Amino acid sequence: MFKPVRKAIIPAAGFGTRFLPATKAVPKEMLPIVDVPTIQYIVEEAVQSGIEEICIITNSYKNCVIDHFDVSFELEQKLKESGDTEHLKMVQDIANMINVFAVRQKNPKGLGHAILCAKQFVGNEPTAVLLGDDIVRNPGGPTAIRQLIDVYNETGATVVGVQTIKHENVNKYGVIDPEKKINDRLIQVKTFVEKPDIDKAPSDMAILGRYVLTPEIFDFLETQQAGKGNEIQLTDAIDRLAQKEKVYAYDFVGKRYDVGDKKGFLQAQVEFALAREDTHDAMVEIIENLGYKK
Repeated sequence: MFKPVRKAIIPAAGFGTRFLPATKAVPKEMLPIVDVPTIQYIVEEAVQSGIEEICIITNSYKNCVIDHFDVSFELEQKLKESGDTEHLKMVQDIANMINVFAVRQKNPKGLGHAILCAKQFVGNEPTAVLLGDDIVRNPGGPTAIRQLIDVYNETGATVVGVQTIKHENVNKYGVIDPEKKINDRLIQVKTFVEKPDIDKAPSDMAILGRYVLTPEIFDFLETQQAGKGNEIQLTDAIDRLAQKEKVYAYDFVGKRYDVGDKKGFLQAQVEFALAREDTHDAMVEIIENLGYKK
């Protein structure tokens, strides 16, 4: 019986330069898809997957990210006085969703360093990691991180979420070198390569923002040298872990949106609006009225 996955880390300390000038004053995690901040979709996925506590890795100008999940007394009072019970319940539900902790990444040293900042929060337990740039929808089925947790519950090992991407994009991601295929979706991994050259990539299976990590990862993060971009890369630390013990990749089910990219963000806006009853008709009308033809 392995220790349960109760905790999750959400790294949110980046500066969001791809969305400047909007992110000059507003954290990219607070940019909304329709009317819901992107960070809320990530937290909701964790909650739906059975996570009990979340640590968000922030920086000095992102207090509003944490505030979003806190009680807003003044707002709640105004909603009570106006009789707006619908919105009152909405903001109260957000505050009551889960216990959220914050740790600041004082220096931008990369994703691996951001995860290391949460070492005391995690302790000697496995932890889920959900990157805020990747939103995954799997209507009617388990969330992406739930699928990885299920694999961990069977193996007790570190598991990363992967999907096959276009070969010309492999230099943007961490990529796996498969060792052995366990079943249609589960793969034991030989090595991991962070942002390989296109002609040197060992596969087209990229890590897409979901991990379940055993606590041993922190031993490797503490000694990890800077890699691509002169940053401490989580992929490099997982690769070293894989040389000591089994590490798996799971080809998770679900449609993934790269909301850290303008195209992916716009795609999510359209498809999420179409999926909601209250915005579906409006989005259809907008699309029809555009009458755009390439």
